[in-house]
Amino acid sequence: MADEKDLAEQLLNLAREDLAAAEALNGVEDVPDSKGGFNAQQAVEKALKAVLAKHGQDFPFTHDIALLIELCDEHGHRLPEDLRESDRLTPYAAALRYGLGNPRAVASADALKWATRAIEWANGELYPPSKQSDDGEG
Repeated sequence: MADEKDLAEQLLNLAREDLAAAEALNGVEDVPDSKGGFNAQQAVEKALKAVLAKHGQDFPFTHDIALLIELCDEHGHRLPEDLRESDRLTPYAAALRYGLGNPRAVASADALKWATRAIEWANGELYPPSKQSDDGEG
């Protein structure tokens, strides 16, 4: 069983892979936007779970980004405002993959922006910049 740090790093690495897949699919002829949307959703989901794992917080097996945002908030890991609407990607995790439902369309640019931003935020949470000491050393 991976420890909290290992699990967090694994999830963040998987999020980066999902983002790379979403970027690669973006604008490819004959590939529906829902395929890139799925990978963007996965990137956001895993980035949020990485932050929760890093801090030892439990999270359910879920694709619900709104729930993961709520869990982050409850544990003091507030997302930047520009990620608050990333929960609009949630339907791409299941409903659109199986041809169910008709969620609000998310522009590819927004999906990629949210995925990129979520990974940047999670990276900062996992690897905060080192603080220089106030006593003039360093």
